[in-house]
Order: sequence, then C-alpha cells, then structure tokens
Amino acid sequence: MNMPNMKEARVRTKDKHKIIKDDYIVLNKNIGVGKKYNVITYGCQMNVHDSENIKAILEDMGYSYVDSIDEADLIVVNTCAIRENAHNKVSGMLGRIKHLKQTKKDLITIFCGCMAQEEGYVKNLVAKYRWIDIIVGTHNFHKIPIYLDNLYKTKLNQVEVYSIEGDVYENIPVKRDSKYKAWVNIMYGCDKFCSYCIVPYTRGKQRSRDYHDILKEVNDLVNQGYLEVTLLGQNVNAYGKDLDIDYDMANLLEDVAKTNIKRVRFITSHPWDFTDKMIDVIAKYDNIMPYIHLPLQSGSNKVLKDMNRRYTKEEYTTLFYKIKSKVKNVAISTDIIVGFPTESEEDFLETLNLVKELKYDLAYTFIFSKREATRAYDMKDDTSLIEKKKRLARLNEVVNENAYLNNLAYLDKVIDVLIEDVSDKDGYLMGYSDTMKLVNVKADLSYLGKIVKVRITSIKTWSLDGEVVEC
Repeated sequence: MNMPNMKEARVRTKDKHKIIKDDYIVLNKNIGVGKKYNVITYGCQMNVHDSENIKAILEDMGYSYVDSIDEADLIVVNTCAIRENAHNKVSGMLGRIKHLKQTKKDLITIFCGCMAQEEGYVKNLVAKYRWIDIIVGTHNFHKIPIYLDNLYKTKLNQVEVYSIEGDVYENIPVKRDSKYKAWVNIMYGCDKFCSYCIVPYTRGKQRSRDYHDILKEVNDLVNQGYLEVTLLGQNVNAYGKDLDIDYDMANLLEDVAKTNIKRVRFITSHPWDFTDKMIDVIAKYDNIMPYIHLPLQSGSNKVLKDMNRRYTKEEYTTLFYKIKSKVKNVAISTDIIVGFPTESEEDFLETLNLVKELKYDLAYTFIFSKREATRAYDMKDDTSLIEKKKRLARLNEVVNENAYLNNLAYLDKVIDVLIEDVSDKDGYLMGYSDTMKLVNVKADLSYLGKIVKVRITSIKTWSLDGEVVEC
C-alpha cells in the first residue's frame, strides 16, 4: 500500500524527469473478457484525456464499454480536486455505486484522478469506503492492469498513490471519444504554486514531453483523418522550459501548424509565460484558432499577490490588448475567483471594473474553495458565504452581458464550424467556430465530421444558431 503525502508532493528538486517508453504492461489480456466497464469523469480536459487512456487500457484487458453503471462489471471514477463542488459530486456518485455493489457483489470499483492524490481524502476512503477495490493516483494509472491482476489473485484492496515529482510515460494506449477532435498532452504538472491551487500537489512538477513524440502523435492523427487537435497542459505556455533545448511553446505551435492539421488549439495558458513570440506565431498561421483562454483570477493587485500569480493587472491588461491587436478576430475567455480570503469589497470592484473593460467572450467564475495543503487554506477569511454569492451574482451579470454582446456581432455572418455531434436541439447538429463559439446548425447527419460554412441566424448568451451555406 502506498498512501498520498501532501508534504512530499510539494517537493521540487533539480532532478530532470525521465521519458519512459516501455512501462505499460498488460499481464493478462483475457482478464476482462465477457465483462463490461464504465468510466465516470470529473474535471478538466486533462482528466477527460486520462479517461480516454483508461478506456483503452481496460479494452486491452478484454473489457467492453457500456454506457450505464448499472450494467457494468467494473466502474472507474476519475476525479477532480480543484473545488469543493467536485468533491460533493464524487461523494454522491460513490453513494450510488455503494448501493449498486450491495446487490452486485462482484462489481469492481477503481478510484483515480486528482482526488486520489489528496492525503486526507484517501485516508477517509481507506477507513470508511473499504468496498473500493483499487485507488490509484495520477502518476501511475497506466499500471491499472497490474493492480487488477493483483486484486484478482490476492482478493486484497490495492492502494497505490505516489506523491512524487513524476516522469513522462509514452506509448500508453488511447481510445478517443471523438473521430474528429483529439486531445494531445504536451506537458504535465505545474511549478507555479498559486496559493489557492492544489494542482502542483496532485499532478507533480512541470515536465514536458519530447517535441518529436508530440509531432509524431499529431501527424498520426492527421493521417487518421482528424481535423482538430488541442494541446494540453496545466500551463502549456511553459512548455520546454524544463528541457535543455532551445525549443519552446512558440516553436511547438509553429511545428504543429505545419503538419497541416485543419485546426490547432491549446489550453491552459498562464499570463506569466505568454510571450510575444507566441502571439506572433498564433497570428501567422490560419490553422491556429483565434481563441485564447487567459486566466485573470482577480483584478486586484493585492489579491493577485496573495494568490501568488506573479503578474499585476496592468501587465495582464497589456498582454490582453497585445493579443487583441495582433490576432485577427480573436476571442478571449478567462477564469475568475471571487471571495478569495483577502478580497475586500474594493478588491472585488477592481475585478468587476476590469471585466467590464475587457469584455471577455466567456468567463468561468467561481467562489473560492479551500484546498488541502495550499497556502490559502489557512488564510484568515472574514467574508461570509452569503456575501461571496452576492459578488458572484454581480460578476456573472456583467459576464453574461459581455458574452451576449460579443455573440451579437456574429448575427448574419458566415463562419466556419466543425460539426461534431447531434445537438440537444431537435433537428440540429452542433459544433464550434474557430473562436470556440458553440453553434447549433440546422443540418442533416451527412455534415458530421466536416468543417462547413454556416450563416448565423440567431444568437443567445452562450450559443449561436445557424444554417449551412452551400458554396
């Protein structure tokens, strides 16, 4: 048994990470034959892509996918630790699975993801949720075949969580959720240690993949007919800083664009590492989409300092307008936290006024949530939850107004949309514009998996409606 340790997870040494290409092993390829699995995913795009790996791993062992937990013989719960709300959702799901396991004695449950890296939470799981068969962390989920084999042989629960800086593991199989769009990891972990954020503890140190491996993956996707890739990392702008080579995110973006993939995206950016060189590359290539996610978090310099964000609102604003001026028709979204422990009403008003000025296309807004082991966990907090909710409502009112006004500019325009699925709206398909606008398109199934011209016929705050324009 290996339990998580948050103190050890904070350690950063000067040791270089290893790139390991032969660590994935399936001991018994028939262990899941005749059995079905389901994967439940919470959290960010990195978690979604991890689940794509986990699905492929399970199918390597003979399991087949089923869409309902009620029909599954094995359930994977892949978790997020970024906010308390994620914890609550996971706890509710565990309650459902526990009830299911009472009538289905042979049901196997695997608990993984970022919550599996939390020391206090896992201690509680081991003590009170003994029916969970395997708990595995973010650094070693590719070893699920070994832990499953051990479980069947010993009938003992497997708890294997490592609080380490981490390495990079290549050649892990993947079963992609889409035939048209693909996630591509370019780096893992984070060394920023924002005072509110648990990610450096749950994902390890910042470590980049070799760019040759990334480009090979993208070229393979192009050959398979994929139209869009999204480059993933906790802080993609810092790509390459941990490698002893003269090659950075701007170089990688340019090389990915040169593969002639139709669409290139990347998330998530930290303003601190967003260089002029990157902006110039984005502006240069038409297949790098004009959509930037640029987390602000707060418009108050005092709060930004307490958050350990390492930039001022003036520096952020300068970067924002530089991107706007250089990248044609760019859309910018952001993240904002309200109710940070040291945020006063005056600090909040600074954030609100900056959001009014910058007029984001989209903003993901949250009330501050305490996270185990982070510096903000113990900060004095005198603001009531009621007041924090009021601030969030005031902020969202401005965010919604900006989003609607930005969308209004699309009315009657013809834009390119990658059609990727059936819409929830009857008679429509759905997809995204180059600027990451959700578009419901009146069209038949023959348009699935195509980038088509769409005339926008109506707009809403968070989506657009349109019809195909035959060219």
